[in-house]
Amino acid sequence: MMSIKIGTVEKIINEREEISELLVKVNNEDYKAILYKKLTGKVSVGDRVLLNTTAVELSLGTGGNHFVICNLEDAEKGLSSGGHIMKLRYTPYQLKVFAAEEQDSKYHGLFNEFKSLNNIPVIIGTLHSMLVPVSFMARHLDKELKIVYIMTDGAALPISLSKAVNNLKNKKIIEKTITVGNSFGGDLECVNIYNGLIAAKEIEKADLIIVTMGPGITGTGTRYGFTGVEQGQIIDAVNTLGGIPIAIPRISFADKRQRHIGISHHSITVLKEICKTKAYIPIPKFNNDNDSVLLNQLIENNIDKKHEIKYYNVNYIDEVLNACPFNMRSMGRNYMEDREYFITAALSSQMAIDLIQNQ
Repeated sequence: MMSIKIGTVEKIINEREEISELLVKVNNEDYKAILYKKLTGKVSVGDRVLLNTTAVELSLGTGGNHFVICNLEDAEKGLSSGGHIMKLRYTPYQLKVFAAEEQDSKYHGLFNEFKSLNNIPVIIGTLHSMLVPVSFMARHLDKELKIVYIMTDGAALPISLSKAVNNLKNKKIIEKTITVGNSFGGDLECVNIYNGLIAAKEIEKADLIIVTMGPGITGTGTRYGFTGVEQGQIIDAVNTLGGIPIAIPRISFADKRQRHIGISHHSITVLKEICKTKAYIPIPKFNNDNDSVLLNQLIENNIDKKHEIKYYNVNYIDEVLNACPFNMRSMGRNYMEDREYFITAALSSQMAIDLIQNQ
């Protein structure tokens, strides 16, 4: 069951094209709330709104805001024109999108005519916080590179929630976005990762494709119980379509949880068991005791035999990321608190550029 309350809009704190951040009063207390315009339309100060208050009442770090279900002052809405593909299907929030591959789309034929990704590098992450270091590093290495970001439905579903995506697009670091599955709000909508990858190549003419889930990840502390398992399935999808999958290993020496020290158990599970095909994996050389920890994990789990591993010195990447103007945080830690994590993510772009230049 969700918790639902009625509140009044006190202030519009911030407004972007597809999202509004609000201050709402509920039972004489002020709370922050998020409104997605594709779902509920706009609101004005003084409007009464119906709110999903579940995340705040559970004190969740991810999604710890109220969310607007509808504007009670303007509850009746009509359909926009075009499209018939539903996302968030069979829920009270289902919405219609015009998917790039559907029959009435001008792009429909491209999907049936598709042959291959022709060795386009596809960088596949597991956490949304990998997106900034990956894309910033790629743009640093190649100013002309056309970068397309595909957001999966492994975490947050509205792409407009991501301030990182908004900032990267505004600075022309990411050219276009594609939302697949039940995620929504990208420049293009597709029904699954396969057609998302095809759209990135055939419609957006990508030189480099980055795939991660949106903000937030679900983990249960169990072997397979985390949404990042999708990385393995995406690796296989990229290989099926003729691309080059570059898997970012989740590496940290700052996490307090032992299962995430060095190469996270999430990455080990994906690379050892979930994916059935080979990925390219960049591994940093920190020139300290951390290197032996990483090497032992790769050998003990036979990841070095299953995948294409390449080791990189990281001093120059440290310099680049220190100059990054965008906020980089993961699990509450900033760049200086978890350097190994962000450096490893950025290394994937160096590997992608190397592969492009060697073709």
